Amino acid sequence: MSAIGVIATIVAAAVAAPLVVLTAAFAIELLAGLRPRPVSAGTPAPVPAPTPASVIVMPANDEAAVIARTLALLDDALPDRARVLVVADNCTDDTAAIAARAGAQVLRRDDPARRGKGYALAHARDHLAAEATPCDVVVVLDADCTIDRESLATLIAAGHRAPAQASYLMQPEPGAAPMVQVSNFAFAIKNLVRQRGLQRLAGRVNLTGTGMAFPWPVYRDAPLATADIVEDLALGLDLARKGTPPHFADGATVWSAASSAEGTLKQRTRWEGGFLATSRAHALPALAAGLRAGNRRTIWAGLSLAIPPLTLLLLLDGAALALLALLALAGVSALPALLLAFVLVAAIVALVMAWSRVGRPFLSGAAAVRLPLYVLWKIPLYLGLVRRRPTDWLRAGR
Repeated sequence: MSAIGVIATIVAAAVAAPLVVLTAAFAIELLAGLRPRPVSAGTPAPVPAPTPASVIVMPANDEAAVIARTLALLDDALPDRARVLVVADNCTDDTAAIAARAGAQVLRRDDPARRGKGYALAHARDHLAAEATPCDVVVVLDADCTIDRESLATLIAAGHRAPAQASYLMQPEPGAAPMVQVSNFAFAIKNLVRQRGLQRLAGRVNLTGTGMAFPWPVYRDAPLATADIVEDLALGLDLARKGTPPHFADGATVWSAASSAEGTLKQRTRWEGGFLATSRAHALPALAAGLRAGNRRTIWAGLSLAIPPLTLLLLLDGAALALLALLALAGVSALPALLLAFVLVAAIVALVMAWSRVGRPFLSGAAAVRLPLYVLWKIPLYLGLVRRRPTDWLRAGR
């Protein structure tokens, strides 16, 4: 083989190898998340007695339009020994007054130089630490999210033992724009199916910002005061490194209203930009730590963190396949292209299975055929992220 042929073969292998691994990991995690939960031989573990004293901390930034409804629904879901603490964080509207009229305890925080949910959660932590009797469990719930009584009880019980994460989903909107439906389906893949798979394969999950529960000692000592725009993801990684990884509270679900197409794109820009930056910083070290320790769960946690968001993964696979096909036509081995094509087909089959089992309410068949257009719709987002990572908190449109 000529020198040019050797170089071309090395290029083909270098392009294919990481994408084959990441796409295969995505498919495996999906399939693991679709397995039915095992039925235990005995009765379910009882909720600890007495019922844990819990505080639902609700960070709220200019949420006057939704917080009254959120608190009214939450009041119906509260178990015994649970109360609500709203942190009106840098608000310019009537959020604090509305929350107080709804019966919630309200903390006002005004510090424009330090903005973000992490600072609001730290403010609540400092207030709770000064109370004479600490609570047992802290639940974090966004001001635009709802949870039912059974889910909240399940989450509190799980959070009494260890950090726990509920499934955070968007309310199905059959009449929404196809791009919004596809995004809501991708949200369900990330926050339900892959979380279940990650729990099985790595023994832990990622925190997703709302529907999180912590034993008080964990919440008290956590590094909360941060401006990281994906502070939830970073917090989960930190807890895992310290030996208290978050676990999936299967059966507990938190819902948020679907955004408009414009709002969806804004929120995905914030989350995906932050996720990619966190992934670059932490995925390889986690993989290396797992390999050094010979710990397959840590290895999988690092590998899962390295998997790009669904749309970006499909874009990268498609571009790589086109390049590998051109190289194959030029005489380079077709094996890299065939391997990537195989795992991509496997991932697509797993996605179709996920849509069939859990995704139908989020994504109609008519909207599903628009998936290629959704991929194209996201290209400007990724081009923007190449130029500049978002560093400020962005509100999704409602």
